[in-house]
Amino acid sequence: MKANLPEKRYYNIGEVAKAFDVNPSLIRFWEKEFTELKPKKNAKGNRKFTPDDVLKLEIIFHLVKERGFTLEGAKTHLKENRKKTLDSFEIIQKLNHVKSELNKLKEGL
Repeated sequence: MKANLPEKRYYNIGEVAKAFDVNPSLIRFWEKEFTELKPKKNAKGNRKFTPDDVLKLEIIFHLVKERGFTLEGAKTHLKENRKKTLDSFEIIQKLNHVKSELNKLKEGL
């Protein structure tokens, strides 16, 4: 998982932004741009992100920041290929985890 967050029911925007190493304003901007992203808000209006919201943010982050999609391209990709995108993202995450474990073993030798 890109965002190394402790297991909780809800995360505030500061925690999420820090986990992705971006400004909270970018998270708020993505919330407006991507309809899939809808964090809950408390009585004060503070955003509370669920682990599912964080997963959606990870996918958006992967598409926009790592693969270089434009915002419109990422929106289209998510809408047209939702299941395929989620499956390939999970595979990439697992492979990155395996790679990091193998690198740790290599360094230990």
